[in-house]
Amino acid sequence: MIYLKKLIVFLLFIGFSILHASKHPNLILTKKGVNAIQKHLGTIPIFDQTLARVKQEVDKDIATGIHVPIPKDMAGGYTHDRHKKNWFTLQKAGVLYQILDEEKYAIYVKQVLMSYAKMYKNLPLHPKERSYARGKIFWQCLNDANWLVYVSQAYDCIYDYLSKSERVYLEEELFIPYAEFLSEQNPKFFNRIHNHSTWGNVAVGMIGLVMNNEKFIRYALEGLDATTFDKNAMDNDGGLIYDKDRKAGFLSNLDQPFSPDGYYTEGPYYQRYAMYPFMVFAEALENTRPDLKIFNYKEGVLIKGVDALLQLTNEKGEFFPLNDGQKGMSYLANELVAAVDIAYHFGKQDATLLSIAKKQNTVLLDNTGLSVALALQQNKQQVFKKKSIQFRDGSKGDEGAVSILRAQKKPFTVVMKNTAQGLSHGHYDKLSFSYYHKGEEVLQDYGLSRFVNVKQKNGGGYLKENKTFAKQSIAHNTVVLDETSHFKGKYKIGSQHHSEVFAFKTQDPNLQLASAIELNAYPDTKLHRSLILLEDQDFEQPLLIDVFNIDSKNTHKIDLPFYYHDQIIGTNFKYQTPKVLTPLGEKNGYQHLWLEGQTPSLEMDKTLQVTWRSNNQFYTISSALSKGDELLFTRIGANDPKFNLRRDPAFILRKKDVKNEVFINILETHGGYNAVTESATNAFSSIKNIELIKEVSEGYIAFKIITTKDKVHLFALCLERNATNKKHYIEVEGITHHWKGEIFHYVN
Repeated sequence: MIYLKKLIVFLLFIGFSILHASKHPNLILTKKGVNAIQKHLGTIPIFDQTLARVKQEVDKDIATGIHVPIPKDMAGGYTHDRHKKNWFTLQKAGVLYQILDEEKYAIYVKQVLMSYAKMYKNLPLHPKERSYARGKIFWQCLNDANWLVYVSQAYDCIYDYLSKSERVYLEEELFIPYAEFLSEQNPKFFNRIHNHSTWGNVAVGMIGLVMNNEKFIRYALEGLDATTFDKNAMDNDGGLIYDKDRKAGFLSNLDQPFSPDGYYTEGPYYQRYAMYPFMVFAEALENTRPDLKIFNYKEGVLIKGVDALLQLTNEKGEFFPLNDGQKGMSYLANELVAAVDIAYHFGKQDATLLSIAKKQNTVLLDNTGLSVALALQQNKQQVFKKKSIQFRDGSKGDEGAVSILRAQKKPFTVVMKNTAQGLSHGHYDKLSFSYYHKGEEVLQDYGLSRFVNVKQKNGGGYLKENKTFAKQSIAHNTVVLDETSHFKGKYKIGSQHHSEVFAFKTQDPNLQLASAIELNAYPDTKLHRSLILLEDQDFEQPLLIDVFNIDSKNTHKIDLPFYYHDQIIGTNFKYQTPKVLTPLGEKNGYQHLWLEGQTPSLEMDKTLQVTWRSNNQFYTISSALSKGDELLFTRIGANDPKFNLRRDPAFILRKKDVKNEVFINILETHGGYNAVTESATNAFSSIKNIELIKEVSEGYIAFKIITTKDKVHLFALCLERNATNKKHYIEVEGITHHWKGEIFHYVN
């Protein structure tokens, strides 16, 4: 009986797919959607403007003729860029054929596809042997998959325009061998958990939907081990069931990299990149297989993922460069246009997404873009509010988190990375952070070392400095012990561990806290960092207070770098500068840092201050250092003969021969400079001193911030677990202070 029930569900699935596969277009565009679009043409400004731009672009490309060259180049070369342009032009031409009903677009798509079909079967692997999975049209299977994701949509749009014999020819000579190449012939590419595989799964799934090829659809959803569709993966209503043990395929790439909050473990840059195939395949499944209820999968993780991506941006809409991430990438990217439109249409029609769509000023030329355009025409948009928020990492949400604190009254954002490794794109930067003011970096994460699609720079691929510097711990604003990266810079070790969130408190907008613990970056060592965002009338702008506690069984040299921008304005200490620059070290990223200046070892405890100017704003870090500590001025660029690295400055706080230590640093924003009037205002810090209070109970850190007006701000942090509802007290200078929770602040 149970077997019969499963068989019926399976047959219903197959029968439903056959019913829907007979209607084209049915992936992204649908017959119903095309009719609705045509009905509203000329009345929906943002859609009409997008359509006009696309038509002009495609007409211009068509006028140059058919270009299907024999592949030979890396990214940035002619053949690579031409085939890449083809996939965009084909997809857009197919859409134009459906919407405008102009045959020239169908003719163009047909001619180009026929040219590819004549060439494809005889193509060897790409001549460039750089990838673990070489493509045929491109140097890597990833780009071959990109091509098929887009071209599947073009084929769907002209499917009924073609004769049966033409369709058979294209499928037998091009699309079937293409899909088999990406899947069966490249299991290392297709059957893994990675953004590459997502593109591969979706490429095979999309063409499978167009051709109604159940083998390819099963491959796409379940991976190569799926010889039959997993009937147990469907609930009583026909929807797909989340299965944490599934090993490959589209569903696995939803199950494992995404947390329940919608955070993608590789980081926002690659989440943005993967979001296009995730969302368009989900749209295609919703249009062709609505019984699968793909947008409900894993409690709606795809829609959550769009919201998470938008929150993971600074004030300018640029993604935080966590892990491998190119700076400047933003929600204006095409992938996010698709994600926002699809999430709005298939989600709960969240009006705040419309405000993002309005800034993007373009929409998809499909049913979802029409929904967004009509809603914008009716002025339904509401402001998308960025807030202090924490996104859990890991498929179950139990592998650390990214913590974002945003000031309530001023445009300041701090991003703290307390996550899992992040797959192959992860960096060794536990408990690191970056800080933004008005969308500009104050303290930066380096991001990746790569010039995407710039041929002169390693063919647009990753540079060796990505491993030798950008991934290394010293390239980030976090502690480094003994000039050795976290987990010894070993992926296999790092991927076994994650940081643990200690506290995330945003209820009081004037005193926000993000705190996390890392127990595995170094043997027998506990790292505990707490970031406090304080808004108080005693300070012109919010303060960022950084308390980093290191507890180890062994003696170490400990470095804590801060990467800033622009120029030092002044310090309150003396330092020496060398006549000849030398690298700071020999490996683990240190070989890429020039030593530009250094203090002598401190003879007593002291608060050191460094002030710099960036974007006509003054910033000061005040650091409570101990006897024997040093401060080093450094600059990226040593051992970099090809100028692959930016020449960014940093200063490093160094403690030597210590076991248990705490760094207390306060970043203050103040004053400004007017280049027209040539006047500086409030160019000095309002902090006079930081005092670490050493005579407190074990498990607590207490310190004072003393202002230049002699106001005293007393802070205490509890380092014990489960501190939220527990009562705490410390005695300072004969006065006992009581509080509940992880943090205490008192002003005298």
